[in-house]
Amino acid sequence: MDIAVLGGEEFVLGFRLAGIKRVYAVGKNDYEQQLLDLLKDSTIGVLAVNSEDLNTVSPTTRKKAIESIAPVVVPVGGGEGDLREKVKRAIGVDLYKTERG
Repeated sequence: MDIAVLGGEEFVLGFRLAGIKRVYAVGKNDYEQQLLDLLKDSTIGVLAVNSEDLNTVSPTTRKKAIESIAPVVVPVGGGEGDLREKVKRAIGVDLYKTERG
């Protein structure tokens, strides 16, 4: 399964430089339709999106994206909380939790 990124040109640039192959740079007018198309793509395991862009889509599409299991949609940036909470919400496990003896 692939990692994909969806957002504006400035948002996806860093991911492209980091070597992510499935990068989709779209304008605001095409964002929601591209998001819906990517949610149907069974070859994508993780879809990173700009949290600000996610707030511009319809409530139905936003709910579908947030509740998606395959692919897991990870909003990046904005006031979504710290990275620990994002990872925990995305995969359902707190990777930072330590076992206390």
